[in-house]
Amino acid sequence: MTGPLRRWTVRCLRVASATLLIATLASLSLPAQAASPQRFKVFAAASLTDAMDAAITRYEKDHNVDIVPVYASSSTLARQIANGAPAHIYLSANEKWMNWLGEQGIKLSARTDLFHNRLALVAPTSAETDRFVPGGGQPLASLLAPGERLSVGDPAHVPAGIYAKQALENLGEWDSLESRLARGDNVRAALALVERGETPLGIVYQTDALASKKVKRLGLFPQESHTPITYPVAIATPEATEAVIAFRNWLETETAQSIFQRFGFTPVEQQVQ
Repeated sequence: MTGPLRRWTVRCLRVASATLLIATLASLSLPAQAASPQRFKVFAAASLTDAMDAAITRYEKDHNVDIVPVYASSSTLARQIANGAPAHIYLSANEKWMNWLGEQGIKLSARTDLFHNRLALVAPTSAETDRFVPGGGQPLASLLAPGERLSVGDPAHVPAGIYAKQALENLGEWDSLESRLARGDNVRAALALVERGETPLGIVYQTDALASKKVKRLGLFPQESHTPITYPVAIATPEATEAVIAFRNWLETETAQSIFQRFGFTPVEQQVQ
């Protein structure tokens, strides 16, 4: 190899070595590539939609997870889970459907009650009536013109409808209103009928009334007129990952509870069973 060629080869090797060294140092200075977020599903009662969306958004900011919420009536979700739907966490709007899942052989763990709610009578914002106290002496049916109906979640299976039936029975109004019910597949469907003006009145949760700008709350049903409105939560899979367990536990923290309180839910303090 001639002298000029040898010098050119040495220079090329030096440049290559320097480039490799710079690339190596640069790679060491960069943080390790983040792992893909852990993805899991939360099956939650339809009445939790707005609050749970806000809670998930808050939680995902600080955790490498991808939480997929699935909203429907508690009964619909329970049946889906019993039929093999891949739910990791289940939040019901009553104890009945959580208990039912256990009776179907679904292993539930870390179960506890998270929130309480109230039952409200609502009307479109354009309605002339601004205030009505259920059980206050005036029958609710007096607010309905002939042919008009009262929107509720289906009392056959929707928790909000079950509570509504209990309240109407205890107030002595079930017999006069049963045939005039517009039955929704979930409480948000019942709310939508009032929002669109298809029914002049509806019985929903107070949290639904707060969430909608298209309805106004006329009054709350007496708490003693129905069983307490309770939202239990549980892990619905025996193979729960640390990410699932961590989110389930986070739902009981002050941070999470404050989010749900903002949407009208009342936290429940209870030991995990």
